[in-house]
Amino acid sequence: MKATADAVGILLVDGFHYLALFVIGATTVWSAFAAFISMVSKGRAELSDILLLFIYLEIGAMVGIYFKTTRLPVRYLIYIAMTALGRVLIEVGGAEHKTGNELLIVAGAIFVLSFAVLVLRFASDKDDPSDTLGRGRHLYQHADLHEPSNDDQISRK
Repeated sequence: MKATADAVGILLVDGFHYLALFVIGATTVWSAFAAFISMVSKGRAELSDILLLFIYLEIGAMVGIYFKTTRLPVRYLIYIAMTALGRVLIEVGGAEHKTGNELLIVAGAIFVLSFAVLVLRFASDKDDPSDTLGRGRHLYQHADLHEPSNDDQISRK
């Protein structure tokens, strides 16, 4: 009885994960398409618009990596935050009534997030699937690629 309940529970949780991922993926594609249509209707794309498309791209990459590996690199969330702060930096820099303090605060936040990515990247001894160039070639080599670690991964159990 317990084995059947566990199997049904796992099936329901997996079903929810896949449904949620499809909804997130579809919403991301829909939002990116709407943003692109908005740029086309304006007749131009501003830098903040292009950065918004990069945010959608990173969200799509996160969904794709999760589908393939059932792991979510935390670094992608930090990349999204950095890109969003870049958009804020553009808005703050474009506002005439803002002082340099706001610019320094946002730039400092981007710097802190960049340092966090660096720490996560080098503190992790597991080969990250997002670091492949294709056909199994990796951007760097570790001494032991087969030792599992989840230092910068959120894993679905």
